Amino acid sequence: MGSTCVVGLQWGDEAKGKIVDLLCDRYDVVVRYQGGANAGHTVVHEGVTYKLSLVPTGILRPGIACVIGNGVVIHPPALLKELATLQAQGVVANDRLFISDRAHVILPYHLAEERLTEESSDSADHIGTTRRGIGPCYRDKVGRVHGVRVADLYHPAVFRERLARIVDYKNRLLSAMLPNFSPFDAGAVAEEYLQYAETLRPFVTDTSAWLHRAHSEGRRLLFEGAQGSLLDIDHGSYPYVTSSNSSAAGIAAGSGMPTRAIDRWIGVVKAYTTRVGGGPFPTELDNELGERIRRVGREYGTVTGRPRRCGWFDAVAVRHAARVSGSTELAVMLLDVIAGIDELKVAVAYERGGRRVDELPAALPDLEQCQPVYETLPGWPEPIDGIRRWEDLPGPARDYVEFLGKQLGAPVRIVSVGPDRSQTILVP
Repeated sequence: MGSTCVVGLQWGDEAKGKIVDLLCDRYDVVVRYQGGANAGHTVVHEGVTYKLSLVPTGILRPGIACVIGNGVVIHPPALLKELATLQAQGVVANDRLFISDRAHVILPYHLAEERLTEESSDSADHIGTTRRGIGPCYRDKVGRVHGVRVADLYHPAVFRERLARIVDYKNRLLSAMLPNFSPFDAGAVAEEYLQYAETLRPFVTDTSAWLHRAHSEGRRLLFEGAQGSLLDIDHGSYPYVTSSNSSAAGIAAGSGMPTRAIDRWIGVVKAYTTRVGGGPFPTELDNELGERIRRVGREYGTVTGRPRRCGWFDAVAVRHAARVSGSTELAVMLLDVIAGIDELKVAVAYERGGRRVDELPAALPDLEQCQPVYETLPGWPEPIDGIRRWEDLPGPARDYVEFLGKQLGAPVRIVSVGPDRSQTILVP
């Protein structure tokens, strides 16, 4: 068995963390390759809930190495808080965590810049960020002038001098644009982050070189995506996307490992659709049924606590995501949530201006005008959270899962009927 990628095919929150946790026993290394602390993975085992944002899910399994790749943006206080919380739950990183020295660092002014973007009075549309500085940090990264990488923190004199210039610029910008802004003290920020750097020093390394060595030694790698493919900066519903390549397209750039090293590509989907924040959502159920799905599925953000918008499964959007991410198989999650609904609908196409649309439109106005073309399938009345074998699922539940696989052009191999590891069905 070689290496595997697990990536969400919707607008995030597909329960990818459970799949990674479920597969971990078969792998030696879990790799996070993009995003920041805006991602949230929730894993439940034996009644204990673990919430992860920056640390790969593999940290919950003893003996598994975890890599935070160069494509991730790191807020050091958030990472240290997460590690402390895990330690309090009996999970210790020690020599199992590796942080890329090429990863970019989120600094305090990035959070202020994100607040400026979201609160600007002349901003007609709000992207709906988590306000954790992710977007501004990526913006500085690609802008090249103000980006700070983890490696820079280990050259204190150069870092202090450079940070002073950056903070001077950010203070002038934010003072002019943000009401009641208190300028940052470059010296204080530098000292704070140099202390973080010393605490994190044992974990920092050239993770690309480390991964290539691990792969050449025959160690099995499991790549863990954050957010979902429909939030990909290039392939998602732009501009209502994240600031990185959240599809499998981000693996090579975000980890330094070529995709030819990966043999298995698992696309993870919910049995319905959710999204957080703004943006078009053709199958949204802004009604009592949508509220029912939200309540039963506990559809509130792991990181923000924001209620998620809920709707029917959108096969048009997910087909696009599965193609971009090269999914060879699927995992259907939260199937138990839609038990008890008499009729289930799946959007198999869109209609716009009297014409059928089979592909996800690139232009936002076009997507906003699309109306879903549904196929209706029978539901099943009985709960399924206690079922553990494929053949024991109600016939309509199996039919629904198989219908999704046919619509997406890949077989469903895993079905989840609850949050615990044990509530998982392997499809023969």
